[in-house]
Amino acid sequence: MSPVLTTVSLLVLSNIFMLFAWYSHLRTLGDKPVWIAIAFSWGIALFEYIFMVPANRIGYTVLSVAQLKIMQEVITLLVFVPFVVLFMKEPLKLDYLWAALCLMGAVYFAFRQHGVA
Repeated sequence: MSPVLTTVSLLVLSNIFMLFAWYSHLRTLGDKPVWIAIAFSWGIALFEYIFMVPANRIGYTVLSVAQLKIMQEVITLLVFVPFVVLFMKEPLKLDYLWAALCLMGAVYFAFRQHGVA
């Protein structure tokens, strides 16, 4: 598997864990003390880092740090929208499309002068 595809795959997994670590306690632990939400989130965040650190190390062999960051933001939005609609039960908004279009502009500028091997 190419380093870019491996990086993308690991970042998708990392983002799934990240979103659950950052936001799931709002829906599932709202009636619990904040320290419980923090401990719960830290436990999930461990798995985020288990995927994110190798993703960035592998990706850095062929991509710049800026490219890795822009890729991370795009993946975050792609994972966030289904998460917020399906898990958090919030409505889908047209603003998510506009945000995605802005990120596509960022992708264009981050990758336009650098080929991806």
